[in-house]
Amino acid sequence: MRLAVSGASGKTGWRVVQEALAQGHTVRAIVRPGSAVPEGLAGAELVRLDLGDRGALETALRGCDALVIATGARPSVDLAAPLKVDAFGVRSQIAACQAVGLRRVVLVSSLLAGAWLHPLNLFGLILVWKRLGERWLEQSGLDWTVVRPGGLREQEDDVAAQVVRYGPADSQREGSIPRRLVARVCLEALAAPASIGRIVEITSAADAETPATPTLAALLATLS
Repeated sequence: MRLAVSGASGKTGWRVVQEALAQGHTVRAIVRPGSAVPEGLAGAELVRLDLGDRGALETALRGCDALVIATGARPSVDLAAPLKVDAFGVRSQIAACQAVGLRRVVLVSSLLAGAWLHPLNLFGLILVWKRLGERWLEQSGLDWTVVRPGGLREQEDDVAAQVVRYGPADSQREGSIPRRLVARVCLEALAAPASIGRIVEITSAADAETPATPTLAALLATLS
């Protein structure tokens, strides 16, 4: 498929691009105008734009079969950044998808999205605004899946030993997962029609620490 990935210069986004290219997809990587371009974007079509520029966003999404939204507010002194990126930025992307007829969307959100009493909310109520972005997507009429990862880890030396713990909405409250596995789950969700209209929560742990865990397909079968 032709896949668009927004937030493609971010630590999760470039891994989504890399995994998608490895699977043979054509990828349009959407990055902010001033973002540095990671090596992981090599082989993708690069598009620079501001998420508030509806015309540019619609042009970038036109002709794509699906969108993975991997945008997210970065730590800064601007406490309004999570509202701008995780809520209004998601809403802008939803509107652009609707305008160009792109129906399939996977949103990378966060475990505990919607929680109020959490230390992450000291950074501009980030979990509150992530849930608002989720809710707008749920109400959009698009074919959506929300992926909620736990704490995001950079290291990849132990990825092969990690077992993903899949769960439905609000089933997990703690845990972490390598960003590489989050990227793979996003593509797994795109390939699973049963994930449409679902929130999937994911964490991971080493094989020796974790009992057998169902695949995404097995989890979705229990929810159908």
